[in-house]
Amino acid sequence: MKKTLLTLSIGLFLAGCSEKPTTTEQVKRQQEQVNLSTSIAPPVAKQVPHELTAHGDTRIDEYYWMRDDKREDPEVLGHLEKENSYAEAVLKPLEKQQQSLYDELVARIPKDDASVPVKENGYWYQSLYEGDGEYPVYVRRPTLDGTNEVLLNGNEMAQGHDYFSIGSYQASPDNTMLAFTVDTVSRRMYTLQVKNLATGELLSDELTNTNGQVYWAKDNKTLYYIERDPQTLLGSKVFRHVLGTPQSDDELIYEEADTTFYTSLGMSKDEDVIFISHDNTEQTGTTLIATDDPKAKPVPFLPIEDGLEYSVAKHGSDYYILTNYNAKNFRIMKVDQAHTADKGKWQEVIAHDPEVFIQDIELLKDFLVYKAKKNGMLSLNAVSLKTGESYVIPTEDPIYTAYFSGNTQVDTNTIRIYYASLTTPPSTFDINLETMETTLLKQNKVGDEFVAANYQSERVLIPARDGKQVPVSLVYRKDKFTKNGTNPLFQYGYGSYGATIDPTFVSHWISLMDRGFVVAIAHIRGGQMLGREWYEDGKMGNKKNTFTDFIDVTKGLIEQKYADPTRIFAEGGSAGGLLMGAIANMEPELYTAIAAHVPFVDVVTTMSDATIPLTTGEYTEWGNPVNKDEYDYMLSYSPYDQVKAQKYPHLFVTTGLHDSQVQYFEPMKWVARLREKKTDDNLLLFITNMEAGHGGASGRFKRYEQTAKEYAFFFHLAGIEK
Repeated sequence: MKKTLLTLSIGLFLAGCSEKPTTTEQVKRQQEQVNLSTSIAPPVAKQVPHELTAHGDTRIDEYYWMRDDKREDPEVLGHLEKENSYAEAVLKPLEKQQQSLYDELVARIPKDDASVPVKENGYWYQSLYEGDGEYPVYVRRPTLDGTNEVLLNGNEMAQGHDYFSIGSYQASPDNTMLAFTVDTVSRRMYTLQVKNLATGELLSDELTNTNGQVYWAKDNKTLYYIERDPQTLLGSKVFRHVLGTPQSDDELIYEEADTTFYTSLGMSKDEDVIFISHDNTEQTGTTLIATDDPKAKPVPFLPIEDGLEYSVAKHGSDYYILTNYNAKNFRIMKVDQAHTADKGKWQEVIAHDPEVFIQDIELLKDFLVYKAKKNGMLSLNAVSLKTGESYVIPTEDPIYTAYFSGNTQVDTNTIRIYYASLTTPPSTFDINLETMETTLLKQNKVGDEFVAANYQSERVLIPARDGKQVPVSLVYRKDKFTKNGTNPLFQYGYGSYGATIDPTFVSHWISLMDRGFVVAIAHIRGGQMLGREWYEDGKMGNKKNTFTDFIDVTKGLIEQKYADPTRIFAEGGSAGGLLMGAIANMEPELYTAIAAHVPFVDVVTTMSDATIPLTTGEYTEWGNPVNKDEYDYMLSYSPYDQVKAQKYPHLFVTTGLHDSQVQYFEPMKWVARLREKKTDDNLLLFITNMEAGHGGASGRFKRYEQTAKEYAFFFHLAGIEK
C-alpha cells in the first residue's frame, strides 16, 4: 500500500512489429487462431464462512482462512501452486510469443552498462552491469581515470538466493570501511553488515531487521539505523550501534510512538547532520542528530503540528524549508540553525502561489533550484542566492520528467538532473547555472534501431463527470496511429498518496506502441499532478474520484477517437491495483482486460487489522474503520467486498508470496471470490512469484518474464499474434 518510487526500465527495440487489425471481425479471426481454452478447470478455493462485525454490520468472509501470515501453510501454498499451474496451462499456446517478447524486452537493456560517476568524500562512486549479470557491481576510484575498487559484487553475493537486493551502502568518513544492507527474502527486512575495505573481510557486526538505511557518525565506529517491527514492518526505532558490540547493546535514541507515522533517515550534504524524518499523509517532521558527537541527542527541528508538512535542506549555517505553512501548494523559507523551532524567524524565499505546486528543492553553493508544476506542467527554476534573480532552466520536451540526481557536492554551482520524456530516453545532464552551459553525461542506450522521431507524445485534458479536467499523457508510434478509433489502448494509473506519475520513458511500452497501441497515463485525482488539492480530492472520503476519473478518461479517449472501444486494456499496481479492482467492479464491460499487480483490494479487513504491515500508517490515506463513516465509505468501494454476480473483463493478477506492502492473501482472496461470483467465461489468471515480494523479481532481466506473459496475453486478446 505504501507509496514507493516506481523504477521504470529504459530501452527500445523495433523488431518483430506487426500491422494492427482494423476491424472487430479481423480481431476475432486472429483471436481464434490460438485457442487459450484448457482442459484444466480453474482452481476452486474452499469456503470457510467467517463473520466480521463492526458498527452493527456483519460481513461474511468465506476466504478469511487464507490470511494471518500463512506463507508456510501447505494448504495455502498448494492453492497458490494450483493457480500458477492453471495460468501456465492457459498461456501455454502463447509460449513462443512470450519468449519472443521476452527476448525483445531484454534486448533493449545494454548488457554492459554503467551509471554516471558521483563524487563523495574524495572518491568517485559508480554502479556497473556486466554481461548477463542480473545485479549491479558497486565500485569506487580516487580519480575518474583511476582503477576501480570493487565494493560490492551483487552477482556473487546473490548466489544461492532466489531473491536478492542491496538496500544501501555508505563508506565510513575515513574511507576504510563500508556499511551495507541486504535483503534475501523480499520482505524489506534488511541485514546490516560492515566490510573492511582494506582486507575485504566482514566484521562480526550483523544487525538484523533493519529498514535498509545506514549512516555513519564522524568517529568512524558509530552507525545509525532503524529497526523494523517483524510483525507490522513499521520502522519506529532509531538505534545507535558501536562497531564490535552486540546488537542487543545498541542504544535506542529515538522511538516514534505514533504508529500513523513512517520513520526514515537522511543526511545533510555536508554530512554534519543526520535527519530523522517523520511522515504521514497530513503532517511531517524532522529531528536532527549531529554527526561530530557519537553521543549526540536527537533535537527536533520543529515540534510536529497538525496539518503542517515540511522538509529541510542544510546550507552552511542555514536551513531551507519546503513547507505548506500557510501555503497549500507549498513555499520555500529559510532559518538560521539556531532558531529552527521558531516559525516567527522563518524567512520567505519563494512565496506561495496557489497556481504553482512546488515539489522539491536542491541547494548549491550560490543557487537554489526547485521543481514546480503549473497546470500539471513541470518546470525547473533556479534562484541566485546572491542576487535573488530567478529564471527557468530550458528543456526540450513540453511534457517530461526530471529530478535532481547525484548532487553530492557543497562547493559547486553545477546542478545534475535526470531527464526523460515519453519519447526521450533517460538522460543525465550537468548544467552550470552561472553560464547555463549544459553537458550531456549519459543517455541510456535503447537498442540499435531506436529513432525518437518515430514516436509522438501528447497531453490532453479529459472532462470528469463532475466537470474537473483530468490531464492525460499519451504516446504512440506515428506510423501505427490513425485518430479514427481503431487503435487499441493501454491505460495506466495509480492515484494515491499524492504520488505523481510523470510522463517518462518506459522501454517495455515500446512493444505496445510498435503494435499499434496508444499508451496513456491518466493523471487522476489522488496524485498531485495539479497540486495539493488534486491529491486531497482523491483520498479519504473523496477516494471514489480516483476511480471515476480513470473511467472517464477511458471513455473520453474513446470519444476523441484515440481508442478502439473493443480493445481497451488497463494496468495498475499496489494502490493502483486497488484502482484496477474498483474499475472492474464499476465498469466491467468497458475494459477488454485488466492487469492488477500486487493489488490492495481487501481495504476494510486490512485497515481493521493493526497487526498487518503498514496498516496504521495508512489511516490518513484511506481512513480508520473504527470510525463508522470511514468504515462505511471504504466498504462502499473496497474491491473484494464489492465483487458481485456480473460479467468481468479478462483479468491478469499477480502477487509475491513475501510481499511486505500488500500481503499475498489480498489478491488470493479476491481471485477466489471473483471465481465464485463472476458470470462470464473470460479468463482470470493469477500468478504468484513464490520467491519475490512487492517489487517482483529482483534481477534486471528476470523481471521481464512477467511483463512478457502479460503482453502476450493482451496482444492475443487484441488480435495481434506477433
